[in-house]
Amino acid sequence: MLSSEQRSQLISAAFEAREKSYSPYSKFRVGASLLAATGQIIKGQMLRMLAMVGGGTICAERTALVKAVSDGIKDFVALAVITDVNSAVSPCGICRQFIREFCSLKMPVLLVPGDYKEKSPNGPEDGSGKVVEIEFEKLLPLSFGPGDLELPRGPPE
Repeated sequence: MLSSEQRSQLISAAFEAREKSYSPYSKFRVGASLLAATGQIIKGQMLRMLAMVGGGTICAERTALVKAVSDGIKDFVALAVITDVNSAVSPCGICRQFIREFCSLKMPVLLVPGDYKEKSPNGPEDGSGKVVEIEFEKLLPLSFGPGDLELPRGPPE
């Protein structure tokens, strides 16, 4: 379970990452932050190139994970994701599978709306501005993960 201080730091880091997003064509900025088991926070931002189709984009979630893993960090406690949209937006399918490779199915994911205000975390009465906290496995049910490669197989044909 995240402490209120960890939650606040993680959300702030996602906001900071979003500010560095490179998305001049889509104008869809995304920031992500990962809380490592060591307490370190790793930030990542969207890098959306002109060639958006065919892998020309590196999402914020994958940027954060690549930075962490390339520095030898592979144990994570939580993830926060924010866009400019004033409602919670979840990671794309490729990012979900990438997250699955390195993170626990029980890991909390904070989906932070662009209009989130820390002083009023429940947001306005219309429901906008409210952080959605969800376990990762609910974002990728029946997922395929590293442990699946170790499952027993039938006899060879």
